[in-house]
Amino acid sequence: MVTVNWLINAHKILVTPIVLALMWYFHDWNAAAFLYLGLHGTYTMLWLVKQSVVADKRFAQPIPLRIGFFTPFLPLMAYMIGPYLLISEHTVPPNWVFAVAPFLTISGVFLHYVSDAQKFFVLQLRKGLVEDGLFARTRNPNYLGEVLIYGGFVLASWHWQPALVLAGWFLYFVRNMRRKDRSMSRHPEFVAYKDRTGMLLPSLGIRGAALASTRQ
Repeated sequence: MVTVNWLINAHKILVTPIVLALMWYFHDWNAAAFLYLGLHGTYTMLWLVKQSVVADKRFAQPIPLRIGFFTPFLPLMAYMIGPYLLISEHTVPPNWVFAVAPFLTISGVFLHYVSDAQKFFVLQLRKGLVEDGLFARTRNPNYLGEVLIYGGFVLASWHWQPALVLAGWFLYFVRNMRRKDRSMSRHPEFVAYKDRTGMLLPSLGIRGAALASTRQ
């Protein structure tokens, strides 16, 4: 038996040596390969720090290794399609990718890790909904961050196939967000909170204001 967290961490730890091995095997030491290495490698390092400080209890769930290998380990390793295609094909993305991909990834890391930390420490003090801070406009800033992070990786790889992997994971995120909504609906204040927030993208407050004026 292993934990889900162990499997996720194993995937993260393997990213940097796999990308370096691809660069060595295909003799590709160009700037695009180093961009991908820097983005995904830094994300891995920060993830391991976050998990040691702000552990997610969901990932402490034990799971048989043979099952965990097929899910979540293999689906996570599907993200390695991106650096493989980038490096094996010696792809050179347009110059603007070197600005936009880091923007997406860094913005995503901020949303993902800061929102996880906010939720973790708030719930240490009190139970219930977390409705302020990064959760004031979206109910899932952590998932939004994760989509941005891997969107940056997809862009850096400059190939359409990694986008399919992200699309598959996005459907999984949507399922989890809907399940989270059902769980939070037990709180009486959830209806008002849902009205003024987006499930993923931040709400501008227009819908909530319109509903409030209608009820008046």
